Amino acid sequence: MLRTAVIADDHCGFRATARLLLEDAGFEVIGEVADGAGALSTVAALRPSLLLLDVQLPDTDGFSVAAGLAKTTPGTVVVLTSVRRAAEFGDRLANSPAAFIPKVELSGDALVTIVKGGE
Repeated sequence: MLRTAVIADDHCGFRATARLLLEDAGFEVIGEVADGAGALSTVAALRPSLLLLDVQLPDTDGFSVAAGLAKTTPGTVVVLTSVRRAAEFGDRLANSPAAFIPKVELSGDALVTIVKGGE
């Protein structure tokens, strides 16, 4: 099964690194966006297997985007990323429909494992 991905992060350097990790893990990256509005519209249009979503976006936060997508595109696995540790998000992360991987721990294998768990 072909796994597709969209990357939503306002830092182009991180998007480039994430693209390489995803492609090495067998994902086809079908979209890149720099804000929450772009993430919502791109996921709605392309229906990827995975959305790699930064917590801190210029127009909104990843938690809000993840909550919206859980209602509109439940087939897309959402993985939040941040330079901050999971513990710093407390209840917001505990109550989120999304998975979380700190950016320093991001790997293709970890993303494949999360997506396989959501299938």
